[in-house]
Amino acid sequence: MFTVFLYSLAVSGLLFSFIKDRKKTKKALMVAKKAFLNIFPELSAILILIGIVLALLSPQIITKIIGGQSGFVGMLLTSVVGSVTLIPGFIAFPLAKSLLDSGAGVSQLVVFISTLMMVGFVTAPLEIRFFGKRQTLIRNSMAYVYSFIVALIVGGIIR
Repeated sequence: MFTVFLYSLAVSGLLFSFIKDRKKTKKALMVAKKAFLNIFPELSAILILIGIVLALLSPQIITKIIGGQSGFVGMLLTSVVGSVTLIPGFIAFPLAKSLLDSGAGVSQLVVFISTLMMVGFVTAPLEIRFFGKRQTLIRNSMAYVYSFIVALIVGGIIR
């Protein structure tokens, strides 16, 4: 129901914009189309990869590897995957929901999402160029530790 509300709100805003200034609205739609087409190859590749992983790994395997009973080892595994993976948030959250539905643990997913968003192993060379090696190492280390703290807190609250 909320999704229908959001779509209705978006369509209403688009109609309002179109009525107010057709030229700007058409230009904005063309910019949005171009942005979507630029991101589509990466988006589709990630979605295909997620589909393959979820098809190959049964819920029992997911539960065993990163389920709630996997404890710190499961959190460590998901933190490493999250730290070295570069996935945008709009893909990461649906992926986490799919993994949760397949038996992954809450703490394990929280540490995965946190490291995915905050720890930049892949982007570290670029960050080092702008901020220096020391600052990059400090920021990434703090983000990594913070991910575990948040995961333990959220996991404790959800249980």
